[in-house]
Amino acid sequence: MTDDKQDDGRRRVMLVTGMSGAGRTTALKCLEDIGYEAVDNLPLSLLGSLVRPAVGVVDAEKQQPLAIGVDIRTRDFGVDTILDELDRLIADPAYRVGSVFLDCDDEVLQRRYAETRRRHPLDSEKPVPDMIELERRVLARLRGRADVVIDTTDKSPWDLKEMLGESFGLHSDKGLSLFVTSFAFRNGVPRESDLVFDVRFLKNPHYDKALRPLTGEDEPVQAMITGDPDFYGFFDSLTGMLEILLPRYAQEGKSYLTISVGCTGGRHRSVFVARRLTDWLRSRDWQVRLHHRETPVGEK
Repeated sequence: MTDDKQDDGRRRVMLVTGMSGAGRTTALKCLEDIGYEAVDNLPLSLLGSLVRPAVGVVDAEKQQPLAIGVDIRTRDFGVDTILDELDRLIADPAYRVGSVFLDCDDEVLQRRYAETRRRHPLDSEKPVPDMIELERRVLARLRGRADVVIDTTDKSPWDLKEMLGESFGLHSDKGLSLFVTSFAFRNGVPRESDLVFDVRFLKNPHYDKALRPLTGEDEPVQAMITGDPDFYGFFDSLTGMLEILLPRYAQEGKSYLTISVGCTGGRHRSVFVARRLTDWLRSRDWQVRLHHRETPVGEK
């Protein structure tokens, strides 16, 4: 999937969906800022008329890329209906179709509902946690079909805009965009992960009192980790596997891939390996963003 709407004459159509409260409206605004016409909560029965202009209508405005927001509040909402329409659009050579699913941690969703004093759209009388769980089950197939899953739990609107621009921007062809994140297993695996690597087998700098306050971005910590006799063998195997996988993902048209590296606390080993991996990927000319979820240092 390329990122220039003029490269093959097809009209770009983006479907934006996800959990209620996860940032769909913000995502639509971000896409609007980068050149899309954003339409939210259009009845599904009108979706075909919106995407497919009437016979004879060829003006430039009608060919503007579309970002269409759909969630459980959409009139006549149905997962089967959405997937059927998505399949029809994908099969139509006139369109270049993508989809993004906005997700978020359950506790954060509950807090957002509490802060705004809004009731969950599925049922205003039942507890919000129960409705979030039900919504996850209802939307599971949409999430599974999405080209990109973005977890907005700890992301600012600026982060979201940058990620959407990298994956679905209109004026450059960046190919496969990579996102590398370090994390702590005790806080859960990032929801948007495509590939997850566990580096808890490496020597843990946490048990060295001098290293404990530092992070994997600091040289003394890096020296300890690279001193582990199994580090280089592991890293060579990891990069060797990625040398095979990444070109194949790109050939299949995947536009965005999240590689997550986890350890116990998300401060030392995962931070260093994520940094080292990012540097290696950039040396191979891949487009990469780095994020340390638990330790916000050195992100770029």
